[in-house]
Amino acid sequence: MVIGQYGVYWVNLDPTVGAEIKKMRPCVVISPDELNAYLDTVIIAPMTSHIHGYPYRVRTTVHGKEGEIVTDQIRTVDKRRLSHFICKLPVDTITELRNVLFQMFG
Repeated sequence: MVIGQYGVYWVNLDPTVGAEIKKMRPCVVISPDELNAYLDTVIIAPMTSHIHGYPYRVRTTVHGKEGEIVTDQIRTVDKRRLSHFICKLPVDTITELRNVLFQMFG
C-alpha cells in the first residue's frame, strides 16, 4: 500500500496506556512521502469527532463529519496498524495543519 502524506486512513490505535487516544479511528499521516516510501512506520495525528477547541487542534470535515485533528497526540505507528484509505485532506486544512505543526515544533 502506498501511503501518502496528508492522507486520512483508518488506524487501530489499541492497545494504549493511560490518556492516549484509543480505538480504531481516522488518522492523518503527517510523515513526508520520502519517509513513508522507505520505512515500515508512519507518523500520524489521530482525529476525533468531539470538538473541544483546544489550542493546536485543527478543525476539519471528513466525509461530511466534523472533527478535530488531535496534534497533541502525534505518534509513530507501524504501517500494519493502517486499515484503509478514507480521503486526502483538503488544501486549506493541510495549510492550517502545517501552520499548527510549525508553531508547535518550528
